[in-house]
Amino acid sequence: MSSQSTRPIAIITGGSRGLGFEVAKALTLQGFDIALIAKDQQGLESAANLIREADRYHNGVSTSQISTFACDLEQPHLVRDLIDALNQSLATPAVLVLAHGVMSEKMSKTLKTNDAEWRRVMAINLDSVFQLVNGIAPAMADARNGRVIIFSACLGRMSGPGNAGGLAPYRISKAGVNALVRNLAHETGLGARGFLVDATCPNHSRTDMGGPDAPRSAEEGAATAIWLATRPFNAGDVTGVLWEDQKIVEW
Repeated sequence: MSSQSTRPIAIITGGSRGLGFEVAKALTLQGFDIALIAKDQQGLESAANLIREADRYHNGVSTSQISTFACDLEQPHLVRDLIDALNQSLATPAVLVLAHGVMSEKMSKTLKTNDAEWRRVMAINLDSVFQLVNGIAPAMADARNGRVIIFSACLGRMSGPGNAGGLAPYRISKAGVNALVRNLAHETGLGARGFLVDATCPNHSRTDMGGPDAPRSAEEGAATAIWLATRPFNAGDVTGVLWEDQKIVEW
């Protein structure tokens, strides 16, 4: 990615499809350069081309700079290598959107989940989230100009649907994401220092995880994350919470 660009940078995981792709496309159209992260390089290149086409259609010309980084986020050492590559090749991002994630096996109740399934879901849904925030967000906080948005789930709430049991690794990993967001927001001044961190629940959306019969489109599921990445933030506004449809969800 050229160091000459004056456009703000957004780093987006899960960017080759679904919610991450929709966020990346929308932010490109709003003037961001994009770094897309996903497991499959071919999928990343296809997504980048589709975003460039959308940019040309919307603006008459594609001026966006899109870089791609393939990484298996289940592997901690590869995540750290990815972080090094991002920090070395990109300027400090203005936005970090973590849209990757996996569902746990259907019958993965707490007393029936094996170590491998627990570790797989936690590694992708929580551990890599910590690593990416820990490795990328310090420069954003130091710049006093950064927004971190993490896709969580209402199934990770401590009340309501999050209290129903089942899908244990998934629910517990998302509860961990919600706690990470709350903790980091307090550690960084609840937005007073120009650094915002929030979680968003996309609800049941038509993605590979949500399935083709889900009631919401991927665009609808991504809308709140796009809003969080670009919203005005004034004294008295709230960060460090879980959002759904631009409203705070108590968890």
